[in-house]
Amino acid sequence: MNYVYILRCKDGSLYTGWTTNLNKRIETHNKGLGAKYTRGRIPVELVYFESFDNKSEALKREIKIKKLTKQEKLKLILKKEN
Repeated sequence: MNYVYILRCKDGSLYTGWTTNLNKRIETHNKGLGAKYTRGRIPVELVYFESFDNKSEALKREIKIKKLTKQEKLKLILKKEN
């Protein structure tokens, strides 16, 4: 399974990424071993994810989400919560 996820960082910013193991990836981010962007913004919290059967679809979705504004990402997160 492939996942696209959004993390809320300690400073309130949002980080979007993809992985095949969601729990391990979040743990890696919180240990300061993930993306350079999150290293100085830990702890991070998972606030949104989508699952995909293949990597190609996940990466396409990651690109689309990364192009969204912060407000659009927040709407996506709220929509998923409700």
